[in-house]
Amino acid sequence: MERLKKYIAESWEEIRNKVSWTSYKELQGSAILVLVASTIFALVIGAMDWVFNKSLEWFYREF
Repeated sequence: MERLKKYIAESWEEIRNKVSWTSYKELQGSAILVLVASTIFALVIGAMDWVFNKSLEWFYREF
């Protein structure tokens, strides 16, 4: 049990003093970047799906 207490105490000390946390402004910038990239990715995948769907509809209608 003593080893567990020591582990928790040392871990907490490391989190408080040795970890470099990003600033709120940096987090906002990263979140916006992820949001924009995800939106673009979703639009590209959606467009590909739409084109593929229309192509298959045309193919089955013609043949």
